[in-house]
Amino acid sequence: MSFVLQDRPVPEVAVVTLNRPERMNAMAYDVMVPLHDVLREIGQDNGVRAVVLTGNGHGFCSGADQESAGVPPGVAGVTRPTYALRAMEALEDVVLTLRRLHQPVIAAINGAAIGGGLCLALACDLRYAAPSAYFRAAGINNGLTASELGLSYLLPRAIGSTRAAELMLTGRDMSAEEAERAGLVSAVHDDVLTAAVEVGRRIASFSQPGVELTKKSLQAGIAASSVEAHLPSEGIGQLYLRLLTDNFEEASLARRQGRPPVFRDGRDA
Repeated sequence: MSFVLQDRPVPEVAVVTLNRPERMNAMAYDVMVPLHDVLREIGQDNGVRAVVLTGNGHGFCSGADQESAGVPPGVAGVTRPTYALRAMEALEDVVLTLRRLHQPVIAAINGAAIGGGLCLALACDLRYAAPSAYFRAAGINNGLTASELGLSYLLPRAIGSTRAAELMLTGRDMSAEEAERAGLVSAVHDDVLTAAVEVGRRIASFSQPGVELTKKSLQAGIAASSVEAHLPSEGIGQLYLRLLTDNFEEASLARRQGRPPVFRDGRDA
């Protein structure tokens, strides 16, 4: 049985599904290592313009698997402290791979996103939720810290420091409706997967380097120390596409002709 499924409902959108529903798609290494490999493979497929990440069954991802976590890669013969380091690195690589993909990643959160599952959702570029979805920073409930896999970096930037602190320190659940109000998800949809795929199709209609540079710029903006420090990188991206493609001219012509633009991401010599 494959714990990670890949589908192409439309050629330009890849849907990656965590497929261990009996464990609510918990972060066992039997799930996370294949997920990492599938994401790396998709990242090298230039025909894929957007990625949707979702879960099978009632959970998106329930975080750490407390019963059958499996064995992380690369731990043969190591000591217990090194084992722990390798185990965390394997999970961190999944979060970093989501962030580094050329394509935007859209989380279709079909159910519980708990602990590390919330971190997976936050590592995606866009998030949509089913009405039954809920979110929990669960580390504090388990006698640990609520800070894991980038949560204390990403969550305050998604919903603000005050809301993030309240969720992380109380360990309470946030419903899909509250998540929408707080800005954790863009919208709540009864058929969240179909909605996410449609967003992916819309993204795929735009310039490929334009989308890739926008993703990079958003991430750089979150980490920037000031708007003054960030402005030059945005300007360079705009100039890059303005000078090297005729996308701007095509968009203007398409508006005048009342048709969708077709971006070729190039310019005649």
